[in-house]
Amino acid sequence: MGILVYLLLMRWMTANSVLAAVLLTLALGIALRGAMILIWTGQPCNPAQLLHVANPALQILPGGRISLLSLLLVLTTIGVYAGLFALLRFTRWGIRMRAAGQNPLLAAQRGINLHAVYALAWGLFTFTAAAAGILLSLDNGLEPTMTTIGLKAFPAALVGGLDSLLGTLIGAVIVATAEVVLIQEVDPLLSEVVPFVVLIGMLIIRPWGLFGTREELDRI
Repeated sequence: MGILVYLLLMRWMTANSVLAAVLLTLALGIALRGAMILIWTGQPCNPAQLLHVANPALQILPGGRISLLSLLLVLTTIGVYAGLFALLRFTRWGIRMRAAGQNPLLAAQRGINLHAVYALAWGLFTFTAAAAGILLSLDNGLEPTMTTIGLKAFPAALVGGLDSLLGTLIGAVIVATAEVVLIQEVDPLLSEVVPFVVLIGMLIIRPWGLFGTREELDRI
């Protein structure tokens, strides 16, 4: 699906500004959510119960428990990050993706097929987003407000740096830690606000993120 989105829509946006592409993806997301509600339903449901998937609580530390599906989500995240790191560092296509991300014009002049690289990137991130959505819905249930989880990815990526895979991981840890601490110590209602407060603070201090570069400031 990610490859099709690129070939049918995003391919024609490569010569336009980043803002235009971002607005197109937001519009596409709204259209897809509306279509899903019309075809299926907007009512909350629990896919784990419908599929008869057991989700027992596991004791991993003294006083610390985690559900089986939450543990699977953590392990999957580690596996996906390790796989992406290996892809970008040690494979031919990974090097092409990095080159296209840093300097598309120079990469194209060196014979790299930019459309193939971009299609691969769209396919990869659609796959990882789908895996995250499946595991999260199995663990927490499925409801329209799950879109807020996706919005929290922006603070994590921007705090760490858009052009740093390691930075996004560290940014996610920072945002999640701040969220959990304030939920425990102050008020659970702050959970939806904290990531964006952290983001605003980072944009004031270092707009390109902890591990990002100034060249990405235009994209931010």
